[in-house]
Amino acid sequence: MDQEDRPIRIGALVPLTKPGWVEAGRQLLAGLELAVGEVNDTGGIGGRPVELVVRDTAADPGKAASAVDELAGLGVAALAGEYHSVVARAVAARADAAGLPYLCSSAVLDALTDEPTERVARLAPAQSRGWRVYADFLLAAGHRRIAVATQPSVYWASGTRILREYLDSRGGTVVELDMGAHSPAAVCDELVSNRATALLLLVGIPEPAVPIVQAVRGDQRLAEVLIGAPAGQPEFAGWAASLGDDSAAIPFLRYLPERLTALGARVETALREQLGTTPSFVAFEGHDTITVLADVLRTHGTDRARIAEAWPHVTVDGTRGQIQFSRTPGINVWQWTWPPIQVVDRDPADPSRFRVLHAG
Repeated sequence: MDQEDRPIRIGALVPLTKPGWVEAGRQLLAGLELAVGEVNDTGGIGGRPVELVVRDTAADPGKAASAVDELAGLGVAALAGEYHSVVARAVAARADAAGLPYLCSSAVLDALTDEPTERVARLAPAQSRGWRVYADFLLAAGHRRIAVATQPSVYWASGTRILREYLDSRGGTVVELDMGAHSPAAVCDELVSNRATALLLLVGIPEPAVPIVQAVRGDQRLAEVLIGAPAGQPEFAGWAASLGDDSAAIPFLRYLPERLTALGARVETALREQLGTTPSFVAFEGHDTITVLADVLRTHGTDRARIAEAWPHVTVDGTRGQIQFSRTPGINVWQWTWPPIQVVDRDPADPSRFRVLHAG
């Protein structure tokens, strides 16, 4: 096969098995695959088809780093994807060391890399941006005594720090409840004793998030307490399936605009048909990832160094707006500044429907 006929390979890293967030991984992969199909249906890149080489990270940083090495050896032009922030950090570090350009689709941890790099770019907003928008929502709703249920993780610790610093400077307080030391019933008691008006779930699903929600919702002392999940757990159908009516009125962060672009509306229809359910913002992130990479490949070719040099020159119409990358203080990678951010919940009158509560 001549070079001109060979597929252009893009490595895709997604969590497809547990303990990864499988539902998010499937949404991300659906967006990636749909966009690749669209590129190939319109002639590929200079007549060459795009081939997505998928590897399951299972939320394991070591497994993901090994996959980067494998994909580099397979000759991929670039890497795409990943949902879990801690895994994306491992991918970014290994990709940078291997000279591979990496467009991170969905991970938000500010410190995606320890040092500045030209090779890594990101579509998702930084955690400090999104979680401050969430804190603004809490303050606007009158919540200043906030409790957070947490588990050990760089991501959860970062979220707690962002919330504490932002709320403390605006007259709020944050009490941290370590779920390694508290049962759901003990969480309820702590909420009462601390006079908290909101509890944020900085924990995994279904355990311990589901039992915590059930305990709080079943405690008459806490009828007025808001439960929130800034990391987006209620976005996915599995949340509603696990909690039923209790899944509603739990605000979370979603990275969608008030209105999708014309491309986004068309993609939403195609994703809904492909997934058999409402596509999440993660699926749109996947589609936008390939849209950006296809544009870069068309204009800069398949050389890895030239792809990495292209990030500051990108101007692409995505599903959620025009995408451009810039340098942002405190962020060591090329960043889309900024994707749209919403605070959303499931409507108590119909938990299958979402309500936009706040935008930032």
